[in-house]
Amino acid sequence: MKKPIVYFVVVLALSLAPVAAYAQMQGAGPGGPPSADQRLQRMTQMLDLTADQQEKIKPILESETTQMQQLRSDTSLSRENRMTKMKEIRDNTVSQINPILTPDQQKKYAELRSRMGPGHGMGPGGPGQSAPPSQPQQ
Repeated sequence: MKKPIVYFVVVLALSLAPVAAYAQMQGAGPGGPPSADQRLQRMTQMLDLTADQQEKIKPILESETTQMQQLRSDTSLSRENRMTKMKEIRDNTVSQINPILTPDQQKKYAELRSRMGPGHGMGPGGPGQSAPPSQPQQ
């Protein structure tokens, strides 16, 4: 009598595993990149963004998220080219966000990006990359 129950539990667990893996790949789980909303929330807390700043920054982060998702799904690029393009997208995002911030927020934003390191939403480089050595420290 217990064998059918054990069998059912095993089959159920195996059938749910792909669903959990897919959710993580989409950023819904702890293994995926943070969403634009999560990044905006973190930036709001760390930089004390105003409602106006949040409204201006949100579409920038959403655009970056979309571009990164498209880039990750492009299998025609080499790893090196993909990393270069990721860095370009991040740099473009930073260049759009900086003018929205106050000078104090800009300074803190730069510190946070350098402290968080490569591969993070506020990091200077892509996964596995460090900040270019030619950047002057401020």
